Amino acid sequence: MQRHLISAADLSRDDAVLILDTAEEMARVADRPIKKLPTLRGRTVVNLFFEDSTRTRISFEAAEKRLSADVINFTAKGSSVSKGESLKDTAQTLEAMGVDAVVIRHGASGAPYRLANSGWIDAAVINAGDGTHQHPTQALLDAFTMRRRLVGRDAGLGQDLSGRRVTVVGDVLHSRVARSNVDLLHTLGAEVTLVA
Repeated sequence: MQRHLISAADLSRDDAVLILDTAEEMARVADRPIKKLPTLRGRTVVNLFFEDSTRTRISFEAAEKRLSADVINFTAKGSSVSKGESLKDTAQTLEAMGVDAVVIRHGASGAPYRLANSGWIDAAVINAGDGTHQHPTQALLDAFTMRRRLVGRDAGLGQDLSGRRVTVVGDVLHSRVARSNVDLLHTLGAEVTLVA
């Protein structure tokens, strides 16, 4: 599996199925009285959000905390970004802090790719939405939901969406979620139709 998650198109079928299977296991953990796992104990994860978000940011924070990570939440509002601090400056500050992973949402398409490949930071980068480009984690959630509904919870383990037909409706030209869904659904073997 690759170190960064920048685009749904970067995932192989096996990687995508492994992530979906892991999500299914994590859903079972959520039903337990004690929901914490030590998986990321001692690791620092930064949620670097340059755009407003409720569900995505809270979902990441909850997951990180359930995995015992030390979590730092950053929003551009009220930060030095409003005074002109660049993505590079912010990344170098995070690098000096020794963070292990960065979850980034940015209005500019390509910002997560730039962060991951610039050499500014030595941390795993997860794209939580960039411009009209990609939102791979939302596509993974959508595929998880579809697989649960169409294949079944227990029967779905190890399975993809081969033979399934999915129609995506809406402003697909400007939708990072639609673009990510098309990429991931194709990887998982689904036949995708777009209606705009």
